[in-house]
Amino acid sequence: MSPWVSVRVCGYVSLIITPGWNDKIRFFRVKSRFKRFVMNGTLALVGAGEFLPQMESIDRELLARGGGARVVVLPTASAPDGAGVPEKWARMGTEHFTRLGARVDALLALTRADCARADFVSYVQSADIVYFSGGKPDYLCNTLVGTPLWDAVRGVLDRGGIVAGCSAGAMVMGAHVPKFTRRLGMPSVEKWQSGFALVPDAIIVPHYNEFPEALLKLFTGATPPGSFIIGIDADTALVGSDGTWQVLGAGRVTVRRAGKVERYTAGEGVRVWVCV
Repeated sequence: MSPWVSVRVCGYVSLIITPGWNDKIRFFRVKSRFKRFVMNGTLALVGAGEFLPQMESIDRELLARGGGARVVVLPTASAPDGAGVPEKWARMGTEHFTRLGARVDALLALTRADCARADFVSYVQSADIVYFSGGKPDYLCNTLVGTPLWDAVRGVLDRGGIVAGCSAGAMVMGAHVPKFTRRLGMPSVEKWQSGFALVPDAIIVPHYNEFPEALLKLFTGATPPGSFIIGIDADTALVGSDGTWQVLGAGRVTVRRAGKVERYTAGEGVRVWVCV
């Protein structure tokens, strides 16, 4: 019989020497499949309903977690929706967080050139919370990627602040971001591109309770290999910090992974990471 007993636990192999070998234990690191992403700060993924009264309790919680009251609102994702739309979201965000007692700066960072502006970057660097409102996820991702503004957003997380995104603003935090077309009168994914992967391997699906779940496959099409889906209902947030995730708000969070479906409601911890 071999003197070695091999046990794989979350990417580790424990090699145990049997009694005839002095009961010594050695641990060797192997290629890890333990997928858990730990942030210094807090990430809040909102299904829908940004800046509306029903979101006040969630946003008060974020302000409390943020340890400060300086909020930057970024309506970047709505730039393709036409003149006046980003301004509307900026106004709504300012009014909403001002009612909650925060100091608010709404930045019309609508192009890549805007995302290189030193004054905008400075505002974000000073923020306790950065909040992305909804719109077009592919536009938001392509506008932000590789810019000083996105570096500043990551800096907020790195120093323990909060980054929140609603709808498209939540979608870009996953590993895969859709570009939409319309099929049978419904939005459908034309292709996938890389997201910012703050939630590795995840596809974030907001508005999850606003369409029949049976149509999810039509909506997403063929998903990238190794990915899984996090569906977030309207008026609901999935909030992650230090590797742990919790549901806040009125609805549910649905995790669809490897043919299994898990559902979570307010106050429950969510198993976003997986060990296989």
